[in-house]
Amino acid sequence: MENQIEKTIRLKAPMSRVWRALTDHREFSEWFKMNLNAPFVAGSETIGHVNCGAAENLEVRIKVVKMEPETLFSYTWHPYAIDPDRDYSAEEPTHVTFRLAGHGGETELTVTETGFPNLPADRRLEAFRMNTEGWTVQVDNIKRYVEARIDA
Repeated sequence: MENQIEKTIRLKAPMSRVWRALTDHREFSEWFKMNLNAPFVAGSETIGHVNCGAAENLEVRIKVVKMEPETLFSYTWHPYAIDPDRDYSAEEPTHVTFRLAGHGGETELTVTETGFPNLPADRRLEAFRMNTEGWTVQVDNIKRYVEARIDA
């Protein structure tokens, strides 16, 4: 099993627009299909609930690690934590990083999630597999979102 998931996509939108879609909790909620309860602040936790699909109403806790404007946004979370009867708080979370790079008026966005080997063995492979699929969907979601709202 690999340690990380990495997805890179070129977005036809300026870095400032992509940055806002990533770090404004209301915009993030819209394209990520989640309702977040509070703004992203480095060092703070924001709680959200998935608002679509089989995981609807699933609680997700995101702890923001770093926010470097228009460059890097990172957080930790418990990947594919879908069993309502399981306490995931004792597990080491994975680390998600969004890196932005400008290319003319476009933005290259790279999403990386690391730390899967630290998950309990009974859910490590499934979390990796599901998040690999999930990030494929999410990079498409943000692409559609920012390219449809460049002037927003």
